[in-house]
Amino acid sequence: MIASRKIALVTGAGSGVGRLTALALLDDGWTVVLAGRRPEPLQTLAAEAAERGQHAVAMPTDVTDPASVQALFDNIESEFGRVDVVFNNAGVNAPAVPMDELPLDKWFNVINTNVTGVFLCARAAFGLMRRQSPQGGRIMNNGSISAHTPRPFTAPYTASKHAVTGITKALALDGRAYNIVASQIDIGNALTELSERMTRGVLQANGTTAPEPMMDAKHVANAVRHMASLPLEANVLTMTVMASNMPFVGRG
Repeated sequence: MIASRKIALVTGAGSGVGRLTALALLDDGWTVVLAGRRPEPLQTLAAEAAERGQHAVAMPTDVTDPASVQALFDNIESEFGRVDVVFNNAGVNAPAVPMDELPLDKWFNVINTNVTGVFLCARAAFGLMRRQSPQGGRIMNNGSISAHTPRPFTAPYTASKHAVTGITKALALDGRAYNIVASQIDIGNALTELSERMTRGVLQANGTTAPEPMMDAKHVANAVRHMASLPLEANVLTMTVMASNMPFVGRG
């Protein structure tokens, strides 16, 4: 058991924002548990960290599966004795189609991953943070600007991110007695492999299709590392990090 290190968990750590955030936390001296459904990118990232003298541990996990999430936190507790920061980053989207054309399995996939997955990980983290000594920790949830307003044809994703906001605020309240704080980062147009398509055109509120400005996803990772660095007496409850010129503030 390694109890002297700062322990962070990042879900969806195999790519995109999750991978960049894990790298940023490693650079700050955290031991990082890498969770995700695909073992290969997690193992590759852990090996890269080891080459730099950093400590990352790959723990493949399906956040939609209660048994898988419980096994993840059991392994963390067994190996490290505690967890100090959890970044609930894993998430999925659904096809942008009229609601009546959306297959129901796509709805359930978004809700199971973005809502139930966040709840299961937050629930397990809350329990471990209550038990560990010293008590407490920080739970950070990946929201979205969709937690504030939708894009066209995004009911499943928008609903899921509104739900994440509810989970975040409930955690922030319920965690007070146990020195557990909760934060949410709402991201807009961070350039990753999945979002690159937006540079070629995205459906707008007025029915047109237009390319949108993007920002380097490293800015998101840097924001998360700042939130993670705060003492538990201070908290960034919600933060919006977005491409400055994207069509979020203003009229459609």
